[in-house]
Amino acid sequence: MATLRFSFGTMGSGKSTLALQIHHNLSSRGLRGLLLTKLDRDGAQVTSRLGVSSPAVDISATPNLVALARQHMPLDFLVCDEVQFYSVEQCDELAIIVDDLGIDVYSFGLITDFRGLLFDGTRRMLEIADQRVEMQVEAR
Repeated sequence: MATLRFSFGTMGSGKSTLALQIHHNLSSRGLRGLLLTKLDRDGAQVTSRLGVSSPAVDISATPNLVALARQHMPLDFLVCDEVQFYSVEQCDELAIIVDDLGIDVYSFGLITDFRGLLFDGTRRMLEIADQRVEMQVEAR
C-alpha cells in the first residue's frame, strides 16, 4: 500500500539533504521516480546546504500533478521538496497519486514562516499525510 509521508522542520534541519538521499537510494535500487520542487532558490533542481544537488521537475507551472504522474508512468515514487509552497490543490493531488495510482510520495517542507505561521502547503500536508516526521536540529 502506497504512503504519503511528510517530513517537516526548520531551515537547516536537513530536509533537502534527506530528499536527495531518498531519491538517490530508491533510484539506485532500480525504482522509477520523479524529484519535484517548487519555487526553489536554485530553479529546477534540489540543492542541499551540503552542496549536493540533483535536477528536478519545477512544478510551479504544472496545473495537475496527477496528470504529470500519469505522463511518467510507470512510477514507483515521488520525492517532493519545498512542499510548503505547494497549493492546497497540489497537496490534495499528492494524496490522489498515493491512493489512486499506488505511488509512494515522500514530501519535505518548512513548518512555519518567519512569523511562526504555518504555510498553506504545510497545513494541508499535516492534515492529510499518512505519516508525519518532524526533523529536528539541535540548537545551542
